[in-house]
Amino acid sequence: MKTTRHATYNLNYHIVWVPKYRNSVLKGEVADRVRTILHEIADDKGLKILDLTVQPDHVHLFVSSPPKHAPSLLANWFKGISSRKYNHRYADHDGEKIGWARGYYAGTAGQVSSETVKNYIQRHEEDGS
Repeated sequence: MKTTRHATYNLNYHIVWVPKYRNSVLKGEVADRVRTILHEIADDKGLKILDLTVQPDHVHLFVSSPPKHAPSLLANWFKGISSRKYNHRYADHDGEKIGWARGYYAGTAGQVSSETVKNYIQRHEEDGS
């Protein structure tokens, strides 16, 4: 369970996307670089990567985010920023750019127990908020 000033939340998103033309380009050093960049993005945006798998032809990202960020925004951040950073840093050296296909998959995962709800309500009764 995580909190912000005005929210208690447990929002975890599973986001999957593929390289353009479903090319198997995410191997070896390229995959390592993409992993590093995705972690940088999460750190910059205040997100927590719970799990990350970079396969040759797709990326699986399991990320926790505050409720102010829509899943579409998360997908756009990770895809857009990662391709820009990768291409800026490495395309001149290796000559190969990466790009992502337009779509993505987004699903939610999380659970709330009745105990969690009770604790939340009790905390707010005690605070008077």
